[in-house]
Amino acid sequence: MTVHKIVCWDCGADVNDPYVNTCPKCGGLLSVKIDLEPIKEMKPKDLRKEPLGVWRYAPFLPVDPANKVSIQEGGTPLYKTCRLAEEVGLSRAYVKFDGLNPTGSFKDRGMTVGVSRAKELGAKIVGCASTGNTSASLAAYAAKADMKCAVFLPSGKVAAGKLAQALFYGAKVLSVDGNFDEALDLARKMADARKLYLLNSINPYRPEGQKSVLFEIIDQLEYDVPDRIILPVGNAGNISAIHKAIQELKEVGWIDKVPMLTGIQAAGAAPIAKAFDAEKIDFIPEDHPETIATAIRIGNPVSGRKALRAIYDTGGYSTTVTDEEIVDSQRLLGKTEGVCVEPASAASIAGLRKLISAGVIDRDEKVVCICTGNGLKDPDTIIKSSPSPIPCKNSVEEVERILSL
Repeated sequence: MTVHKIVCWDCGADVNDPYVNTCPKCGGLLSVKIDLEPIKEMKPKDLRKEPLGVWRYAPFLPVDPANKVSIQEGGTPLYKTCRLAEEVGLSRAYVKFDGLNPTGSFKDRGMTVGVSRAKELGAKIVGCASTGNTSASLAAYAAKADMKCAVFLPSGKVAAGKLAQALFYGAKVLSVDGNFDEALDLARKMADARKLYLLNSINPYRPEGQKSVLFEIIDQLEYDVPDRIILPVGNAGNISAIHKAIQELKEVGWIDKVPMLTGIQAAGAAPIAKAFDAEKIDFIPEDHPETIATAIRIGNPVSGRKALRAIYDTGGYSTTVTDEEIVDSQRLLGKTEGVCVEPASAASIAGLRKLISAGVIDRDEKVVCICTGNGLKDPDTIIKSSPSPIPCKNSVEEVERILSL
């Protein structure tokens, strides 16, 4: 197993209790510190003995692969999106489609490592609060590991496709009277009482698996590092995990260039983007976040300060997009590239379009947009924003008329 320790991201203190999720000394966030010295003796090609996926990067992961709980996550496609690039006026655009993970979202990357860690610790019950994707993923991996699973969902705020998954995999689904932040507070109370092992991104092992999306992007581009990576930001675990992966690749000497991390938030749930606009290093939570993009409808992101540091450290950017821009970009990606993403994922495409128009993104940049979830997670939104089926008589002539043949 890779040698590692848990440290406080804020004060740097070592933390030895494997069940706590914040620093006992200062209450700060926790982070995994990997011993990278053995990796410095390796080369990227040494990892290619394993298939593309999360566990190809086991030397960077703080869990013994012998204990892994896996459903073959990761290894998602990196599409070169030529028509999209032409449409938005960019020379080189790529989409990393994490909606093709086993449960349809990027959450599987973190959950394979998080549940594997729970297995190492002998945990019997795992749990999380969720706006949908986290619950679906945890329920699946808990089923694979033969663990009990409890998920805390904000009442009436979860897309049907995601709710169906959590129920299907056998989790105990608790519909909490409140928003995501209140659901997370309840889940954390249960974890503090040692009634379950919490697997939200506040758990330091979850982001370790999410790092793998950066490893894969760089791997798939043959270590030709992109100029910019754009991704949607909700609870902010993904952008901060990617930042950590960049730092680790730099430290082992595998890259010497840093992509600009660009975080996109929905206009109705944008504490990080607002903090960036005000040039702050901390954010003010939003009490009543609202957006069609349920996966990023979060007002008090756990990893918000980490996200801001990731953006500032890489010379990146953050902005907001409206629900109308999100839906329009969701349709654009489908019509130009045949890729069906959920609304939150389309925020990265909407952000790309907005920042090109604003002159923030240079048209010669090589840009990767991460799309985190599958469109089938939220089919209702797709149906509402698409034309209705066309009534058609059982007649060849009628078909020819409709198709203008």
